[in-house]
Amino acid sequence: MWTAGPIELQTERLHLRQWRDDDVAPFAAMNADPCVMEHFPTLQSHETSAAAVTRWSARIAERGWGLWALELRRTGEFIGFAGLEAPAPAFPFSPCVEIGWRLAFAHWGRGYATEAAKASLGIGFETLGLDEIVSFTAVGNRRSRAVMERLGMIEETQTFENPNVPVGSPVREHCLYRLKRSAWLAMAPAAVKTSADASCRR
Repeated sequence: MWTAGPIELQTERLHLRQWRDDDVAPFAAMNADPCVMEHFPTLQSHETSAAAVTRWSARIAERGWGLWALELRRTGEFIGFAGLEAPAPAFPFSPCVEIGWRLAFAHWGRGYATEAAKASLGIGFETLGLDEIVSFTAVGNRRSRAVMERLGMIEETQTFENPNVPVGSPVREHCLYRLKRSAWLAMAPAAVKTSADASCRR
């Protein structure tokens, strides 16, 4: 268990950090974008987005890690979030730690999600000592699935119905990917180098 305070990360291009009040407006705009939210059941309101920022910020403050705000180091621009989360025990594979990300549409296609996710996996496996990290998304979300595959995650053969998505929704069916710590370490130097190069600040 990590007890040394909130973690922040820097990769070559990105800063994964604690949330700030001025992140709420661009985060809410991102969550109201139909392109960004294509594989989610609904768009999110400003209030829902603000509540998520409050919740995620509190979790990082409490345990040191979580879903970090994501900004470009070169400009300081907020572009989304990435990191680790322990979802509520409602899934058939719970308990688990999940890796997730969401970026503003203008910043898609530049490798930022993969870069941030690799740094987050490094924290999960090397700093927190997790044995396994999972990721899941709607089966039609080929972009996120491609990121999971680039991370070396392995797809489960069976899909599942996400209990947080309404019955009958076209995005209720989800696929699950897993990555073991042993597999992550075996991918050295490519995967481990990315996380080792990330600056972990407290």
